[in-house]
Amino acid sequence: MTTHTPQSLVEHALATSTADGCVAIVRDSTHANLRWANNTLTTNGVMHGIDVTVVSVVRGADGTSSGSASGSASTPEQVADLVAAADAGARDGSPAEDAADLVTGDAAPDWDDAPVPTDIHVFDTFAPALGEAFGRAGDAGRVLYGFVSHSHVTTYLGSSTGLRLRHVQPTGHYGCTGKDTSLTRSAWVGGATRDFADVDALAVDETLATRLGWAQRQIDLPAGRYDTIMPPSAVADVMIDAYWYAGGRTAHEGQSVYSRRGGGTRVGEQIARQGVTLFSDPALPGLECQPFATAASSDNEQSVFDNGLPLARTEWIADGTLASLLQTRHSAGLTGLPLTPYVDNLALTVDGATGGIEDLVAGMDDGLLLTCLWYIREVDPQSLLLTGLTRDGVYVVKDGEIVGEGNNFRWNESPVDLLNRFTHASATVPSFSREWGDDYFSRTATPALRIPDFNMSSVSQAR
Repeated sequence: MTTHTPQSLVEHALATSTADGCVAIVRDSTHANLRWANNTLTTNGVMHGIDVTVVSVVRGADGTSSGSASGSASTPEQVADLVAAADAGARDGSPAEDAADLVTGDAAPDWDDAPVPTDIHVFDTFAPALGEAFGRAGDAGRVLYGFVSHSHVTTYLGSSTGLRLRHVQPTGHYGCTGKDTSLTRSAWVGGATRDFADVDALAVDETLATRLGWAQRQIDLPAGRYDTIMPPSAVADVMIDAYWYAGGRTAHEGQSVYSRRGGGTRVGEQIARQGVTLFSDPALPGLECQPFATAASSDNEQSVFDNGLPLARTEWIADGTLASLLQTRHSAGLTGLPLTPYVDNLALTVDGATGGIEDLVAGMDDGLLLTCLWYIREVDPQSLLLTGLTRDGVYVVKDGEIVGEGNNFRWNESPVDLLNRFTHASATVPSFSREWGDDYFSRTATPALRIPDFNMSSVSQAR
């Protein structure tokens, strides 16, 4: 059987296209996973796939149009089918408003390197410790459920302009839920990792044991505004939304919290407390991500014409001031603001913040400690008001100690408002969004934040 390399698939796409310009993106991905329930490993496996995106560009008297096609493809014939679809789409399409010259460049030094796979051995240290955790949990009357996943995605991008880029992205995450044997108490621990060398299954179980211990005393609470500690996981949950909704064109057209009354954007305005910085950086240690743009289609935040643009550190909020918005070359031209494309990581820092969650708890007289948020949805784009539910642990704090577990709530808050209202922050640490981390956005670093009047709008019956 002939094996076709990702590079050869890229070159075949570029050679086959009859359009005026073409970009081909090939992603070679391997995924390894383990799943467990009732203190027993249930499934494990490794998957491999090759996905191809072809973007074709046709120049005409009325302007430049584009077409794109994506799908699984591991042979030249399958790639040729995608090329034909993309070429036809470009020829039949209307002129693209985001049309621009394709990004130029040369071949990266690692272009000829093979894909980097992962396999089940990435769990060689984690898995035996997980087995020991099963034994400890069972002996103590705890039941563990969970899932771990690790992937390597090697991306190859080639353009008819001569540009050739390659990037290897390791991505891993873990999540474990602990319950008592009556299944009336539940706690969760999760996180992201690049290689599972930093994930300790026994430490995860110890944390779950502590939290289930807190939940032995149940305290019914009414809806209302509470002094609330959002741990890094919950902060990541909402800051990702603050980032995803930061499109430059949307703001320029008056449709978002980042829009200025009367027209234009709020770039240059203070929107958070001084000392707050929200930024992305492809080279951020531990959260490294793809340093060039890739897009299978165009929308307000990305453009197929920008494929291959280099990415760099970008401050979205700098010392409390809105500094940048998600911009394509087209939207940057509309808004008159610098080109600042989407980057696949996010970090929030607060000047002078130190310590951890335990320090915030010790300084609280009467309030709540959350675990994570879920079912997050936008309610009002003008204020970026979000709603959602708390999940797997709302702990009651009295005089600096956790004294029990409260009920779950529906909450309503804007992440932009939270960045103005918080009173205390911990040091920034790697974090993991329960809502978005599994499938969409796992590379975050955030502090814990203490909000003096977090809006728990109604009681939730979920446990």
